[in-house]
Amino acid sequence: MIPYILYTALILSACLMFYKLLLQKETFFQLNRLVLLSCMILAFILPLLPVPQQLSLRKDVIVKHIPLAETAVVKNQAVQLKAVPVQEVYIEQAKQTFDVDLLFHWLVYLYWFGVLIFALNFLMQACVLLYRAYSLSAIQDGKFRIVEITGDKAPCSFANNIFINPEKYEWETYTQILQHEKIHIEQKHTVDLLLAEVVLIFQWFNPFAWQWRKALESNLEFLTDDKMLQQDTVEKESYQFSLLKVAAPHFPLSLTTNYNQSLIKKRIIMMNSKKSSVHTTWKYFFLLPLLVLFVCLFNQPVAQGQTLNLNEESKEPNEHSNIQNGMDTEGSWFAVIKGNTVSIQFKNDESNNSSTTFQLSELKGLTKDMKGEFTITREAGIMNFEGKFEGNNGMGTYKFVASKNFSKEMAEEGVTITDESDLMVFFMVNVKTSYVKMLKKNGYKDIDKDQLIPLVSLDANEEYVTSIKQAGIPDFDLDDLIPFKSMGIDKAYIDEIRQAGYKNITADNIIALKSQGVNGKFIADFHNSTSSKDDDESGDNIIAFKSLNIDKKFIDSFKELGYNDLSNDDLMALKSLNITPAYINEFEKIGYKNLKPDDLFALKSLNITPKYIIEFEKIGYKNLKPDDLFALKSQNITPDLINEYKNLGFNDLDVDNVIAAKSMGVSPAFIKTMKEKGHNFKTLEKYIELKAVVGVN
Repeated sequence: MIPYILYTALILSACLMFYKLLLQKETFFQLNRLVLLSCMILAFILPLLPVPQQLSLRKDVIVKHIPLAETAVVKNQAVQLKAVPVQEVYIEQAKQTFDVDLLFHWLVYLYWFGVLIFALNFLMQACVLLYRAYSLSAIQDGKFRIVEITGDKAPCSFANNIFINPEKYEWETYTQILQHEKIHIEQKHTVDLLLAEVVLIFQWFNPFAWQWRKALESNLEFLTDDKMLQQDTVEKESYQFSLLKVAAPHFPLSLTTNYNQSLIKKRIIMMNSKKSSVHTTWKYFFLLPLLVLFVCLFNQPVAQGQTLNLNEESKEPNEHSNIQNGMDTEGSWFAVIKGNTVSIQFKNDESNNSSTTFQLSELKGLTKDMKGEFTITREAGIMNFEGKFEGNNGMGTYKFVASKNFSKEMAEEGVTITDESDLMVFFMVNVKTSYVKMLKKNGYKDIDKDQLIPLVSLDANEEYVTSIKQAGIPDFDLDDLIPFKSMGIDKAYIDEIRQAGYKNITADNIIALKSQGVNGKFIADFHNSTSSKDDDESGDNIIAFKSLNIDKKFIDSFKELGYNDLSNDDLMALKSLNITPAYINEFEKIGYKNLKPDDLFALKSLNITPKYIIEFEKIGYKNLKPDDLFALKSQNITPDLINEYKNLGFNDLDVDNVIAAKSMGVSPAFIKTMKEKGHNFKTLEKYIELKAVVGVN
């Protein structure tokens, strides 16, 4: 599985770099959407495709495997001396692979644990959205449902639901929001986002996958903006100004299409950029050769799967030889004795192997430096070994014989085990019937064999299980116990979190807190540093603070500037937008004191700097209000543009007049044209009226 997942990650990463370098700035938004979706799907399909050997660029070496059972026979013949070096090579190889195998297995557990966490997060988001959609009051507008929300939350859409606070916006802005979200719904953008979230579940470790989702979301917004501006009733400048008013310092769920502050600047730039020429479409054709190259380089050649295996030719099929978890019930073994333990590697062929450490005392009948037989007996069955130890290194063949009595006892306890390969896994982990009885005594009645294996492997013993049970977590089950043990969550940690104020916390909340490294001290600092009371029992704000690295020092630095009543959302927005006390001090130096958090967010989002403000002060515009600055920047009004108006005779220009002229398209060039036609007005307002009434371009 891991090689497949890494191969998928490699394809996804390469496609993202291709998109970033060649396609990201193109205005073929619909085509870019197709590319992003196709590459997401192909990344998971391509690794599974076989490639003809003549097209393959792999240089695989085909090694003939000689069964150790045959080697034992050869030893008794005249070529016995030649077999010894081969044995030494195998033993040396076993030494080198023990540690690698152990690391490999832990990586597998870590990967699936991550998949579990992100899958739960996905389901929780979906449930929250559906709950909000059908629990809040809504208006049916054709196929659209307009769900009314409250508070300072940005509008967003999911499926056919539009979430918006109608009291927050004036009619024109409200209408444009609905038009924008309806385009998202009509083009089924929720499907794109859901696919991206599914990819993240299986590629959570891949930073390129997170960037892929961000690129996909950005393109959807570019596409929607483009559709909006194609409508005759929507004016570009007015629409861009509406975006600035709508953007809010709130982070909606990732499954929704929403007004994201960090995207506003990019969207405005893209709306004002020059449309891509059809002659640049040649870039898209380079994607296909890139994908073909990956297939030829890494995929399994067809002919290789048809290579005869000497090991399979030399023996008849064994009806009990079922592979599970990379192991057969019989095969070869290599071992190294270390003190009172022995590490044994079980090997079936060139690719399937597993390593387990046993106590040396468990090996009954072992005699060093002599070829012979010995056994390891556990409740699940008996492992019969044949071979020889030379010093602390040994090799030979093994065969597992399952215990029918064990299967019967497990069935009586409600655990069904169907074949020997399952029993062999139970043998390797050393699952005992007493362990199942202990779990049932603690209230866990429905026990599955797939739950037992990780629990025993993680050494979730009776003391640990009992202590977690006594912690009294609501709706706690065995599936929660596995991540608890793997993450080191114990009763002391649970008590610490409860003492910090979270009395009714759930298992999922605890897992999320532990995964972010949140402890009681961090929670105490959080509550002591924030005056906000909007935290909830789930600890979502705590987790967000930890992930954004918002600590007491960060909060106190804003309190020193007088920001004593910042909400949790304000603090998260400040951190995500990289607004620092030093940034605020730059504005205070030029007279902008006591700026509100919303003003700071807008200043940062629009990239308004003190230098930009000083340039206006130089031409006489001092003490500009933040709202004036937002309007000037969103309309791309510069001091040079104002000087052009002044050169036409308009000396006493008000900021509002300049903004109105720019939004109406009354440019200096337009005024010059009108003057040439005999329209000589003394005020800029007259030219604005002329533009509005006559509609001259």
